[in-house]
Amino acid sequence: MSQFFQFEADFVESLRCIPMQVRLKLDTCGIKLKLNQWHQFNPTERQALVDQPCESPEEILAYRKFLQNLVQERTGQPASELPIETHPAWLNATEIPQQVQEKTQELNREMTLKAWENLTPVQRFALIKLSRPSHENHNFLPALQEFNLA
Repeated sequence: MSQFFQFEADFVESLRCIPMQVRLKLDTCGIKLKLNQWHQFNPTERQALVDQPCESPEEILAYRKFLQNLVQERTGQPASELPIETHPAWLNATEIPQQVQEKTQELNREMTLKAWENLTPVQRFALIKLSRPSHENHNFLPALQEFNLA
């Protein structure tokens, strides 16, 4: 089942941006997908990337192959690869990443370990992504609010 966040509501109907659940799958399978590449995909292909599972080793491999083929077909270039984290921070409910703590504090909020533990992995992933210095952070506070953390 697809899980979109409320803070993504302005683009999920059209899938004009890459939703968090797909970004999580990209990090899981080790493929870097640029927005201009995403825009080369038709709506059916974008929806397939949303719907296709990417959790078990077999699903991760299938997702990676599907995406690699899609990027090659649509752009004429191979997909860029990312290193796959063996222990991703979003799966660690026992430690809040420093960048998330710092971003939360910038907004005069507090993130407790109990609150972090109660988040789902995809929610933790979203907060990690939205707290990166290189990321447009305007959705960090809406994410905190949506997750009942602010």
